[in-house]
Amino acid sequence: MRWTGSRLWLVVGLVSVLGWPGVAVAASTVNGTITFTGKPPALKPLAMDADPACAKKHAGKPVPAEMLVLGSGNTMANVIVWVSKGLPAGKKFPVPSTPVTLDQNGCVYVPHAMGIMVGQAYRILNSDGILHNVHTLPKINPSFNRAMPATSKEASTTFAKPEPIFQIKCDVHPWMSAYIGVFEHPFFAATKADGKFTIAGLDAGTYEITAWHERLGTQTASVTVIGNTVNAASRLEALTKEKKCQL
Repeated sequence: MRWTGSRLWLVVGLVSVLGWPGVAVAASTVNGTITFTGKPPALKPLAMDADPACAKKHAGKPVPAEMLVLGSGNTMANVIVWVSKGLPAGKKFPVPSTPVTLDQNGCVYVPHAMGIMVGQAYRILNSDGILHNVHTLPKINPSFNRAMPATSKEASTTFAKPEPIFQIKCDVHPWMSAYIGVFEHPFFAATKADGKFTIAGLDAGTYEITAWHERLGTQTASVTVIGNTVNAASRLEALTKEKKCQL
């Protein structure tokens, strides 16, 4: 469908998390909420009829489209937010030992949007017990293209270079899609339906925060961390500005 609107906005409010009184704070946390402003389009549900095994998993009930997932008050899910500028050049950050997990469950990818660090294990599950395929579409990292039949319950890979943001698709089920950003640092988050994100552990300084959505594009805001306070210098907004956005 085609989505038209006079003004559609993606807005991020950036606030601080304060430390306990009288206790020195070495690093700060930036919190925010992503909100969709405008009239949401009426999106068609995912069409799974091509594979009866997938449709059966939802007992014939419609499966909502994932390209625009809104919560109460039009908060937005599946927005990836990260620090895009301001970190010390050349600084190395430890890679978490816990893997990031992508599941194929109900013939959709869960989660739909996620972040991972360079070198961090990427664990891919097949909870459906049917044939799936995981095909990453990066421009910098080598592509991962792995068929996962019913007997294949788990696969894994890693990404060697930073690269925000690229798509993951299933060549068997064309409606299955997810997005991932690969970062050299841990300062990123992906929103759920409540639209909230948290980026913790930032030292004092001025940073550029970028928010990305698969249909509404990217926006940035300048954020200054002073001790244990955060000043938001701008909003992330004005994504479509009276132009048509293809959904």
